[in-house]
Amino acid sequence: AKPSKIDTVVLLYSGGLDTSVMVKYIQEEYGADVVTLTLDLGQPGVDLEKTKQKALDIGAEDAYVIDAKQEFAEDFIAKSIKANGLYQGEYPLSTAIARYVVCEKVVEIADEVDADAVAHGATGKGNDQVRFEAGILSLDPDIKLLAPVREWSMTRDKELEYAEKHGIPVEASEELPYSTDENLWGKSSECGPLEDPSNEPPEEVFEFVTYPENAPEEPEYVEIEFEAGVPKGLNGEELPLHQLIEELNSLAGKHGVGIIDMMEDRVVGLKSREVYECPAAVTLIEAHQELEKFVSTKHENQFKQSVDQKWAEYAYNGLWFDPVLDHLEGFIDSMNKNVSGTVELKLYKGSVQVTGRKSEEALYDHDLASYEEGETFNQEASPGFIQ
Repeated sequence: AKPSKIDTVVLLYSGGLDTSVMVKYIQEEYGADVVTLTLDLGQPGVDLEKTKQKALDIGAEDAYVIDAKQEFAEDFIAKSIKANGLYQGEYPLSTAIARYVVCEKVVEIADEVDADAVAHGATGKGNDQVRFEAGILSLDPDIKLLAPVREWSMTRDKELEYAEKHGIPVEASEELPYSTDENLWGKSSECGPLEDPSNEPPEEVFEFVTYPENAPEEPEYVEIEFEAGVPKGLNGEELPLHQLIEELNSLAGKHGVGIIDMMEDRVVGLKSREVYECPAAVTLIEAHQELEKFVSTKHENQFKQSVDQKWAEYAYNGLWFDPVLDHLEGFIDSMNKNVSGTVELKLYKGSVQVTGRKSEEALYDHDLASYEEGETFNQEASPGFIQ
């Protein structure tokens, strides 16, 4: 059932086919004014002024564009790094956590323009409908939510026809069969040939990452400095987190690092074949995990694994604003107080390998661990420990 009379809708607008069609669809179906919101989350090669103009040309009353890269990095990605955020041990949650920045911003704009409703372009099969709707309602329980893609049942061909009929410009890339999402923390691709799990992803899918076979023949070493679990320096240069990630995306991506091809269990219970490109995310989480192990006790490290797994599941499943995440982050932040130091990694043809680590907080003791003359561990104590 359609919500009661709606005057103004804030539409989460990417500038792509779905959301461009949605501007007209909402105007026709609901007789409502449409205000669009587009966030700059570090998606490469996107002209946001052009996106804004496109929304206005199609008929939006107003079009907001907000640069949220720094906030995304410092308030969302940093938490994920400290939690070694990998859903099902592989996916760095690049699209997932970006949705929660969008939730916060759209509720702010809806309040500012006195909107009755928020509309998103997520489908009824995917995860994003859950993240958007649970997130937005957590922040504003009274706002109405519209999900036009769930109700219109348009095929891609029908959408292209609708766009042509209403004079909505279609980018050449939208003729490709892939559904993609990009931001600072990674790119996700699905649909088309990828829907057959037996197909190797075609090279045309990859945008962030050089195909490993085509990566440089010589490895490259990078050094990452952490303070309290958050990256703060790359190769000796201190950088804001969003800039560090941008540079590392370029460096690690050049060497083919960060391709993830996985069968994923979606929130709604379906299995989905997903291909991700997350060069900086894969590199930083690898470095963080190693440094964290270096400065933490055996029992801290063991328990942290189960906390990290739960954190990733909740973040993936739309529960960013659930108090349970705050409680888990209390433990995660406490453990990360000592995660300061530097990690050296080798990037080579799709692999990232930790080659060195240094920290004043390290629990490693060379004299205890050494097998050389002068070692201080009393080996006579071992039989009693074993017995």
